[in-house]
Amino acid sequence: MRFVSKLFAGLLTALPLPALAQDSVRDFYQGRQMRFVIRSEPGSGYDLFSRLVGEHIVRHIPGNPLMIPQNMPGGGGLRAANFVGELAPKDGSVLTMVSQALPMDQSLGFTPGLKADLRTFGWIGNLGDSNLLTYVWHTVPVKTMADAMKRETTIGASGAGSVTSWLPEVYNQLFGAKFKIINGYKSANDIRLAMERGEVDGYAANPYSALIAASPEVIAKGQINILVQVGTRKEKALPDVPLLPDLARNAADREILDFICKSFSVGRPISTTPGVPAERLAALRKAFDSTMVDPVFLAAAEKLGTEIAPINGKDLQALIDELMNAPENLKARVRAVLPPRS
Repeated sequence: MRFVSKLFAGLLTALPLPALAQDSVRDFYQGRQMRFVIRSEPGSGYDLFSRLVGEHIVRHIPGNPLMIPQNMPGGGGLRAANFVGELAPKDGSVLTMVSQALPMDQSLGFTPGLKADLRTFGWIGNLGDSNLLTYVWHTVPVKTMADAMKRETTIGASGAGSVTSWLPEVYNQLFGAKFKIINGYKSANDIRLAMERGEVDGYAANPYSALIAASPEVIAKGQINILVQVGTRKEKALPDVPLLPDLARNAADREILDFICKSFSVGRPISTTPGVPAERLAALRKAFDSTMVDPVFLAAAEKLGTEIAPINGKDLQALIDELMNAPENLKARVRAVLPPRS
């Protein structure tokens, strides 16, 4: 028996560690039912993208588990985030897509209802970080942000707590723009229709990918004047449209605008729970990376009209850590230019 035990131990020692870890991961996921916790109702953008990833990522997870979507709306995404961060099994069997602005909001102390610490989540990857565009209809005599500093320009928005409302307030405070926010529109499509009807002049926070998916002709036909794009790098199709930090009037303001842009580059972040064993987190990150170049997945994403420009899990983790651990004096300056949340 001692000989057999020594022989078995020797065989284990001879096996490469990555192979052992892979077998362990496969054994865990083989025949397992995973859950993708969705922060919104069926049919929403978060629902569609979460189901898209959940359907295709399982082909790339060792053991090919089954993925079950579970809608958990409530609190603007807080209910789902709290469940994943505090109550869900910490074993790599649960995934979620967190609200885009949630890391920034937690960093700035705007989400007392969020009990989970986003820094502890196992970040897997980001589908894309499409820039937010601020634009006006082509008949409006505003072509640049400098023009918006001289003329009152009405902006359609969904509500006081929405980025569609507070982003133009940032422009007013830091650039001296004269945007007048008209709240109450239910969706991006409603705002665009109101703009075309002349009810409002423009829209402050439309993701480039969403605009192209819904109304590709507006850029091609020159139907809108894009004043600025909010992101960390320019969209390839918009090389002449300035990035938000490029409009800063001084270094201190640029730090604020850089923080805001990095916050929105979080995009559509996907994570698992805190406390997942390292080899399973690594396998989930690898599965995400493989999914992002899978032709079947990309074809399905194209049908949904979404652009895939992924960020890997390690880079996403670093970005969220940077936002959460930003200097307190910078956070205070960012809070000072943001309107109160309702």
